[in-house]
Amino acid sequence: MTDRPPHRRAELFTGDESDVRFSTPTTGDERALLLAFLQAQRATLELKCTGVEAELARRSAAPSTLSLLGLVRHLADMERRWFRRTMAAQQAPPRFSSPAEPDHDFDGAVPDPAVVAEAWRTWHSEVAFSDAFVAAAPDLDLVGEDSWRGQVSLRWVIVHMIEEYARHNGHADLLRERIDGAVGL
Repeated sequence: MTDRPPHRRAELFTGDESDVRFSTPTTGDERALLLAFLQAQRATLELKCTGVEAELARRSAAPSTLSLLGLVRHLADMERRWFRRTMAAQQAPPRFSSPAEPDHDFDGAVPDPAVVAEAWRTWHSEVAFSDAFVAAAPDLDLVGEDSWRGQVSLRWVIVHMIEEYARHNGHADLLRERIDGAVGL
């Protein structure tokens, strides 16, 4: 028997007191609530990638190409797709995948500092665009046209992005644990 007090696994990996992931409002304006939850999911991805920069391209397990760096590249392309292309109607092809290489967001995630820097630069740029677009939108009922889903509202896109990040942050939990054993929220 040890004298160590019991603990939860989730308590082993959290941010500091200013961690936005745990300060989302519980009441208020719908746009503010949705954006707070999306920002919390984005912050989780960043946190899972912090401190292991040299290992971001490490794969989960063969034959998978899943990696933290691949997730950053994939989510940059998802931000770009839904906010630039669908909602803003811009000609903005994906940065990391293409019809000829549909999985290049993951396949091209290699342990090269220039590739890592480009992924983060692109992700931050796409997040900034998304945030500015949402802030300037007249309301959440604004409609965009998507080649896959047809007409979608800005509300739907934000909810979908929360879901997209939440799913992939579950992957990020496991990837980070594989890299250095860090577990938790």
